[in-house]
Amino acid sequence: MSVPGRSSSADGPAGPCEPATEAIRVLVVDEAEEPRRRLRAVVESVPGFAVVADTAGGTGAVDLVRRLRPAVVLMHLHLPGGATLGAIEEIMAGQPTPIVLYTTAVGSASGLDAVEALAAGAVDVLVRPRCDDGGSPAEFVQELRQRLRVASRVRVIRHPRGRLRGASADDGRVDVRRRAAGFGQVGQPGLFQVVVIGASTGGPAALATVLRGLPPGFPAAVVVVQHMSAAFVDGLAHWLNGTCALPVDVAVDGGQLLPATVLVAPGGGNLIVNSNLTTRCQPPAVGQFHVPGIDHTLTSLAGSRGERVVGVLLTGMGRDGAAGLLALRQRGAVTIGQDEATSAVYGMPAAALALGAVEYQLPLAEIAPVLCDWS
Repeated sequence: MSVPGRSSSADGPAGPCEPATEAIRVLVVDEAEEPRRRLRAVVESVPGFAVVADTAGGTGAVDLVRRLRPAVVLMHLHLPGGATLGAIEEIMAGQPTPIVLYTTAVGSASGLDAVEALAAGAVDVLVRPRCDDGGSPAEFVQELRQRLRVASRVRVIRHPRGRLRGASADDGRVDVRRRAAGFGQVGQPGLFQVVVIGASTGGPAALATVLRGLPPGFPAAVVVVQHMSAAFVDGLAHWLNGTCALPVDVAVDGGQLLPATVLVAPGGGNLIVNSNLTTRCQPPAVGQFHVPGIDHTLTSLAGSRGERVVGVLLTGMGRDGAAGLLALRQRGAVTIGQDEATSAVYGMPAAALALGAVEYQLPLAEIAPVLCDWS
């Protein structure tokens, strides 16, 4: 996920590239004709983008994706009758395509809808301001352009639900218990105090898989940093809280990491963990594209706890988390990267692996069992 108005980086929406030979094709989906018209005008005002069609419903969207094969789908989060979720699942199962969602609603119910949509395979969700709420249309236009550019770079989008339903630790890979027994750096159970997990595109479904595998009374504190707009972080925490045995909440400034508890980094800034395992919420750095930043949290734990940490980097686009995971490894932490086969987008784990930050690359289904073996 990204934050509006941040300057470009290698992970972000702009940067040196070869001249485009063909416009990036966008499908617009909204029940109301006027928003479709406006969104079409916004998209077509961006050099290198073109709207190939627009439609009012989810069924039409699925059919148009199949026939026209757009590069990106721009869809309203709340199509009539809950059609958005069904359309996402059909598109991701039949003709996988990056889907960017937008909404004018930012309450708790909308947050849960957004997380469900992301778990189903959508790439991103952003908030479109209402005309009467004081929001800036110009800021939304800028953010929309950024999100579409980022989404258009996703070349491999797999259906997380479909793939993870078939994932298993018993599919010909090395047994996770024999694998864990060989992790000499851990040596014996109970040596780590914190598990820190970073995720981006495809993250909600992957996070749910890992957290579901951790039992009540898991002895370490768990910190989650998911790229996500601030409006939807509470919904993510609430959704995760209903999927796993551990309590899940959003971290606050001056809070405390506790065993058998999951804290999700709040939106709008970076989560820093101090040496006494208290939390601090820090404003984003100038030019920071991904907020909350995974690197910031991982680096703070590397400096304060080092070898008492396990760092995990899950599916996501870009490079955020790679440098922080390397810092952890250099300070004696055990580091894990999700493998390509089970990643919705194999970007962040691949960047970390290339940097030498990943000590153990594991399929998603094996990560929680290994953490449990170490605890």
